[in-house]
Amino acid sequence: MSGTFIVVEGFDGVGKSTLARGLAERIRAAGFEVLEVREPGGTPLAEAARAAVLDPRLDATAEAELFLILAARADLVRRVIVPALEDGVVVISDRFDLSTTAYQVAGRLLPREAVTSANRLATGGLLPDVLLVLDAPLELAIERRAAEETAPDRIEQMDDQVRERIARAFREASGDGVVHLDATGSPAEVEAAAWDVVHSRLSGTRPVSAC
Repeated sequence: MSGTFIVVEGFDGVGKSTLARGLAERIRAAGFEVLEVREPGGTPLAEAARAAVLDPRLDATAEAELFLILAARADLVRRVIVPALEDGVVVISDRFDLSTTAYQVAGRLLPREAVTSANRLATGGLLPDVLLVLDAPLELAIERRAAEETAPDRIEQMDDQVRERIARAFREASGDGVVHLDATGSPAEVEAAAWDVVHSRLSGTRPVSAC
């Protein structure tokens, strides 16, 4: 695939969505075609799964939550992400499979090996070229999320021990393409640091304006 797959990850409140939007604007300004997606979501099926996962009234079990998320991911990957990458588009995703490791494995304590196998089936083995993990103290992330003045969804209504396990999983994430960024600064500072990483990754790719 000739496109570039960029994923932004981190605990709720660290500024993922803000960074994803800012990066998309910068990359478009550099002449590249960009597609922004979020997880779970991005297709009618995936949005329906998202609604079910986040609805406190449904109170999905940990296993049901996992399979709803993986169903959404499988549909998004095959219908949206892979075709875009094959067309040379830069795809920026607000969350991907690291969130499953953090929330469902570390947070919900589901078995890592089984979840990894199921996720590999959902993604077809697709991995991000660049995985930006935003790091901030858990207290700051929670404070920022509370300042948004929106009602917490079901995932956010977790106890402190679960939150700590999830935050630790993000902090300890490693592997090919993984870059940790300090998310305690201003949105502009975080975006500048992320752009340094992404720009170097895109430097060998021709923008659409040059084609």
